[in-house]
Order: sequence, then structure tokens, then C-alpha cells
Amino acid sequence: MEAFPADTAGRTPTLEEDPALGLGHREKMEILFAVLLGIFLVALDQTIVTPALPTIVTDLSGNEYYVWVVTIYLLTSTISVPFWGKLSDLYGRKPIFMIGIVIFLIGSALSGLSQNMATLILFRGIQGIGAGSLFPVALAVIGDLFSPKERGKYQGLFGAVFGIAFIIGPLVGGFLTEQISWHWIFYVNIPIGLVSLYFIARLLPTVKTERATRNFDILGGAIFAVSITLLLVGLTNKQTNDWTDPAVGGLIFASLIGIVAFIFAESRAKEPIIPLELFRIRTYASSMVATFFASFAFFGVVVFLPRYFQFVQGYSPTASGLAILPLMVGLIFSSILSGLFVSRTGRYKWLTVGAIALMAISMALMTQLTAQTETAVLWSWMFLAGLGVGPTFAVFTIIIQNAVPFRQLGVATSNLTFFRQIGGSISLAVAGTVFGTTFIERVAPQLAKAGVPPEIVSGFGQATASGQLDFNNLTGVGDLGAGILAALPAQLVSVVQPFITNIVTGVHDAFALAVAQTFWIAVGAAVIAALAASAMREIPLRSSAGATREAAPRIDAVAAATDGVATATDGVATATD
Repeated sequence: MEAFPADTAGRTPTLEEDPALGLGHREKMEILFAVLLGIFLVALDQTIVTPALPTIVTDLSGNEYYVWVVTIYLLTSTISVPFWGKLSDLYGRKPIFMIGIVIFLIGSALSGLSQNMATLILFRGIQGIGAGSLFPVALAVIGDLFSPKERGKYQGLFGAVFGIAFIIGPLVGGFLTEQISWHWIFYVNIPIGLVSLYFIARLLPTVKTERATRNFDILGGAIFAVSITLLLVGLTNKQTNDWTDPAVGGLIFASLIGIVAFIFAESRAKEPIIPLELFRIRTYASSMVATFFASFAFFGVVVFLPRYFQFVQGYSPTASGLAILPLMVGLIFSSILSGLFVSRTGRYKWLTVGAIALMAISMALMTQLTAQTETAVLWSWMFLAGLGVGPTFAVFTIIIQNAVPFRQLGVATSNLTFFRQIGGSISLAVAGTVFGTTFIERVAPQLAKAGVPPEIVSGFGQATASGQLDFNNLTGVGDLGAGILAALPAQLVSVVQPFITNIVTGVHDAFALAVAQTFWIAVGAAVIAALAASAMREIPLRSSAGATREAAPRIDAVAAATDGVATATDGVATATD
């Protein structure tokens, strides 16, 4: 069944018109299993590597390049997403999905064989290129196999897969690193990927859109790659530099100029990587905005809560991963349930608005976080956040696939993934800035509140202002009191040591308040996401592949006009939107 079925006029549809033609329920379920394995590869890799990174950089003597092990993967996977989506529309899902898995597995194997940081970063980049294809093309495969009315039953599983990977990834990564070798966190991908390849090669039909031209937009692709590279590198540099630094603000400004040039190039391309006419479809455009800001809101929770549990509550890295289990339970539950709800009722607009509103409420609750907040209370806030986030994983994919022509399903799905990843990347830079600034501002007041003598508080303020003491460098895992004493001049140790417990309490309080402050950004982003979702037009979901285009959702006349073979009846139907 296809996302935008053609009018077959009672004749037997072709494979292009119905990619699921001839596939029974069992075959579809086996393909679904293989696709979920592909998604699991990406989701697991994002969580299994994190607990092993300290060991890896120590073993390879590359602590100064620590951040680039993650950044290069994010960079290549984000940039490649729209390319893979477009290629799957031109050449079919099967070959593109299989190529993506193969590249990912090659990158995994080479990463495991790395003997220095330079090769590890290079091979992680290759791994990211393959990863960029897996999520958007997998979602497009589901769009090929099931009608929009049916998809809700299955696409909720995608959010569940991410939730499960987020839970077991740190545990598996920690176990393999401690008990065997960090190299195996990359090798573990290989058997999973091979099983997925087997089922995809055996069952998934190869479908090419004969109407699609092969004029690939090389110029637009080059501008896009350079622009997004500048943006992500600039955001990465923000972790250690100010916004006004040329390595941050300069690169981001250059990227904005590049994005404007990219839009200009796409408006004139015969086969654009990101078709601009799709953004004239109200439901599609509002979904992209809502997804961007929902991701922006959620990413801060994922990044800062584990740090809070480690630094303030003293959890180990593995235990801090388990501490966010309530968030993942809520996400898995609501992701599956929302998909089933949409499948049964065909309604989705106010479900997404309500879910994002619930996310905003949970984020507002977390702005009250302190070092003394009961763990059970924080877990309840996290569970609510998970309930709000889950539908954004499952439902928006159904919405945008239902709103666009079938021949653009792959690129539309990849755009959704791209907006989600960019939203998270920008969120990390903005939230990191707010956290760092707030933490420094709150240290002195919280030290005084904790009973530290004014002269010592003043001394810490002077040391921080002069750069002799950087509290941000003391917020890692370990003995904070010992770290502070080690950073002080020898003549001050005896003066400060009697108050070290008070100082630690004050720093913990300041850290918790700084984390809480980042959630105000999430509240604002969630409100914008909810407003964007409320602006969408709820297009009825098609329930069968036999539906004609007149019964399919109506889209803007401009979008319909791009289809060179659209009939006059099609134009009348779409122009009424």
C-alpha cells in the first residue's frame, strides 16, 4: 500500500503504485522486524558509546579530541539525511537502505579496529554517513508497506525502540568496556546489521519511481553540506568559546548565508534535495516547525538530567542512565499508545497539541529542581515528560507522510528527521550557554547560603573572575571537595578545608539551580511547538490503497502542479485547499 495511491480505475495496480503488492501479512511483519533492527542499530549506537568514551580517549591518548568522536558522527549523519531520503525516492528504498546498513557496518568494524584518535574520528564519520540513511528510509519503508490509517499501529514501535536502546545502551556499553574491551561496543552492531540485511534483501521489493528524473541537485547538495557543516562546527565550538568568537558566531553567520544561498539554489533546481513546494503545504510546514521545537525542548532533558544525577546525587555513569528510566517508560508507553489511537480514530491534531502541552507542563515543573528535590518527585516529572515526548516520535511521521505526494515520501520523511536532529543540536548549544552562565552566577549566593564565610566566598569570586579557578572544570564525576582543594594555592588549603563540606553543598545547590534554569528554555520551545501543531490542518487518513486521489488528502495547488502527470481532476481537488 502506498502513501499517495494512484487512481487505478479498477485495474490491477503496478508495483510502483503499490509497493506492498503481493506481500502477505507475514512478509510485511518480517520486513518490519528488519527495519526495526536497522533503527535499533542507530539508537543503540547513540547510547552504547557514551559510557565507553572516557576509557576510549584514555586508551588512545586523545582527551583533547574527546568531543569530536561525538561531533563527527552527528555532523555526517545529519548532513547525509536529506540526501538519503532523496535517493530513496529516485532509486527505491531497498538498495538505499541496504547501502546505508553496509556503510554503517563498515564504519562500525573500522571504528572497533582504531588504534588512535585520528582514525577513530574518521571511521566514526563513515559510520555516521550510513546512520543518516537508516531512520528516514526505514520510516519511508513503513510508508510504502502500510496505508496512513494502518501506520499508527507500527510507527509507535519506533519510539519504543529508541526508548529500549536508551535503557540498555549504557548497560551494554559499560559491561563490554569493563568486562571485555571497548572495541566490542562497535563490533556488537555487526550481527544485528547482518540479520536486518538478510530480511531486507530477501523480502523487500525494489521499487523505482519511473516518473522521477535523475537530475540530482549537485550544486544544492554541495551548498547544503558546507552550510550545515559550518553550523554544527560553530555550535560545537560554543562549548568552549563565546558566541562572539569567530569560531562560533563567525561560522554560524557564514552558515546562515549558505542556507540562504541553498534556498535560492533549490528554488531553481530541476530535482531539489529539499523541495521547497512542500513547505507550502500547511500541515507539512507546521509539522516541521513543531518537530524542530519539540526536539529543542526534549534534548535538554536528555543531556542535563544524567549530569545532575552524577554530579549532585553521586550516581555512577551507568546508574545515572538507569535513573532516567521513568522518562523512557513514559516515552515508550505514549509512543505506542498514540500510534494505536491515531490508527483507530484517524485523529491526530489535538493529540499532538495535547502531548506537547504536557511536555511543557513537565518542563515547567522541572524548573523547580533543587539539590534537595526528592528522587521520587523528579521521577514523576520525568514520566510526564516522557508521556509528552512519545507522540512526537510516532505521530508526526504519519502526519507528514499523509500530507505529501507518494513520489516525495522519502524526502519528506528525511526532512522530518533532519529538523529533529538540528533542533537537538541547537538546543545543546543554547542550553549549555544558559547553564554555564547561571551556574557561575549562582555559586557565590549558594555558598553564602550554605554557611561559607563571606571572606572565603569573596575569595572564590575573585579566583573565578581572574581565571585561577574554573568551577565548570570541577563539575565532573569524582570527589568535588578534593578537586576544589587541589585547585587552590597551597597557602589557602588550610583556610578553606574546615568549610569544604559547606562549599560542596553550595556548589551542588548552584549546579541544580543552573540545570533547572535550562528547563525554562524547554518550556518556551514546547509552547512554540504546541502553537505550530495547532496551526496544522487535520487531513483525514487514507485507509486503503484502493482510494483514489480525489479521496486522498488535498494539498496546495502549487504542490500538485509539480506533478507533471497530474490530471485536471487532480488539480481541481488540490486547488480547493
